[in-house]
Amino acid sequence: MNVAIFSHPDCLEHKNGSLHPDQPGRINAIFDQLIASGIDPFLVHQQAPYADDEAVTRAHCPHYLDALRTNIPTEGIVPLDGDTALSPGSLDAALRAAGAGVAGVDWVMQGENRAAFGAVRPPGHHAGPDQPAGFCLLNNIAIAARHAQAVHQIKRIAIIDFDVHHGDGTEAIVGGDEQILFCSVFQHPFYPFTGAEEPCTNCLPVPLPAATRGSQWREAIKAAWFAKLAEFAPQLILISAGFDGHLEDDMGQLGLIEDDYVWLTEQLRNQALKSANGRMVSLLEGGYHPGALGRSVTAHLKCLLAI
Repeated sequence: MNVAIFSHPDCLEHKNGSLHPDQPGRINAIFDQLIASGIDPFLVHQQAPYADDEAVTRAHCPHYLDALRTNIPTEGIVPLDGDTALSPGSLDAALRAAGAGVAGVDWVMQGENRAAFGAVRPPGHHAGPDQPAGFCLLNNIAIAARHAQAVHQIKRIAIIDFDVHHGDGTEAIVGGDEQILFCSVFQHPFYPFTGAEEPCTNCLPVPLPAATRGSQWREAIKAAWFAKLAEFAPQLILISAGFDGHLEDDMGQLGLIEDDYVWLTEQLRNQALKSANGRMVSLLEGGYHPGALGRSVTAHLKCLLAI
């Protein structure tokens, strides 16, 4: 499978303060490990473009994008809530992160057996239609999904979210859209304390308690998703790839390792080959331990490359 990686130096310019978990070094850790592992030359490197206003406002209210632009500071850091902040480079970074998803969809739709990964920040899956939250400014995966629907007329899209936190923003945007199957696995009860009760009919949540290890995680996913994914037969698979459920990552209390992410990636790749001509777009969400993040993304991409 041909795999493109989308990123941009602007993604390093979003600053949250020195004590915040979402640091620019997360992106550097990924590329350092890709080089050290020897798989970097096998990837098609692409610059993430800016997402334009039309793409963004398919998922977000226009007034919300206007508010972000208005509140970008000329210096320093402006807190939006206890977790989320704006700095002078934040909107450029967010538009590049969203643009990676849009461009990734375009790239995989240009041929068969193509996958794309966005090594981008800030993450996106907590951002709702009209508000930021949980480190997130724009909902990158929802913007990509809406782009696939509007521009490529994709009628069946699966969004798979394996971040340790529930993608409440994504569910707020795509919940109830029967052309999208939203599958999410997350620690619960845990921030943002959503997802486990009364999901929309197109949502397949898998809430799991703290201290869940890989074997239980796999069994729960297998039972909840795979038969329905096969029945849904997605024409495109989008992945909110959060690696903060890793055993070494103190942002959550799950106990996953690289092999768990490889296992799930393999299952999704097999489904993509059956129903979507192999087309998959994966976008970075969480993952805050540099070593675990770099290794996990590398394992994820090796699986997509089938090497």
